[in-house]
Amino acid sequence: MYVGVDLGGTKIAVAVVDVERGTLAGQLVVPTEAHEGPPAVLQRMIQLVRAVCHAAGVPPDQLQGVGLGVPGVFDAASGHTLLLPNLPSAWVDVPVVPPLVAALGCPVILINDARAFVLGEATWGAGRGAHTVVGLTLGTGIGGGIAINGRLHLGIDGTAGEVGHMTIDPHGLLCGCGNRGCLETLASGPAITALGIRALVHGNTTSLGELGGYDPRRVTPELIGQAAAAGDPVARDILDRAADALGIGVANIVTTLSPDRVVLGGGVTHLGVWLFDAVRTVVRARCRAVPVERISIMPAALGADAGVIGAATWAAQQQLKN
Repeated sequence: MYVGVDLGGTKIAVAVVDVERGTLAGQLVVPTEAHEGPPAVLQRMIQLVRAVCHAAGVPPDQLQGVGLGVPGVFDAASGHTLLLPNLPSAWVDVPVVPPLVAALGCPVILINDARAFVLGEATWGAGRGAHTVVGLTLGTGIGGGIAINGRLHLGIDGTAGEVGHMTIDPHGLLCGCGNRGCLETLASGPAITALGIRALVHGNTTSLGELGGYDPRRVTPELIGQAAAAGDPVARDILDRAADALGIGVANIVTTLSPDRVVLGGGVTHLGVWLFDAVRTVVRARCRAVPVERISIMPAALGADAGVIGAATWAAQQQLKN
């Protein structure tokens, strides 16, 4: 049996995963408490792995491996994280794998959390049975990955699938990666929120003020979606702009890879049918060299479990390879 761990900026999800069926047992989700520092977070993960194994009735000596999804960049050879920007101290050159292996007595294998999401969905979720699956996670940032025949295509140093950093507007806003006009600056949760706050602060005629108690801190993509659904033209324009940028990004991916399925997950997808219909419309309009009628653009199916399942599946695949 394998354990999947999904390390996030606000929470850690852990479960025993049956990688032959894609089912979970002994699942736990706890706050990351990242402000306590890497050693405390690592100790928390060790305790969680032991707890889920106990809850699932898996003896420690029967644990074959742990897959750990991390929100950033790591060195697979050393097992050190290089940059996890959503965690305090950014976890620069933090040894993660060695202390976990020493404590748990089994292999621990790192994977980027967005790639874990894609592998989970490609294996057991919305992409199951498809030859080529591209996944995008739309939240605080925009991550992604590519799976071909149930295997991740990682590229150099595991960097394939950084879809959030493709250029959509070459003269656009500066992105955290140092480029301008990345998809992430146009269609992520913070990008959508920033447009809503700007409209409110600039005194645009919009219901966002009333809905949010005239407090810019209460503006979220969900609030903007609520206003748009009620017919607010400013909110609709904000979401149309974000969907157009996302549609262009997906169209670029579709034209390049011609995948069977494009799977969208993450908090921004809670905007629902409107978002998916808008993206599909843009893709149909812009993709002229590939059979778009045979390409499905669909919501993720595994919800918050995708990362845990994908991380455990990745660990199992790496063990079989070795």
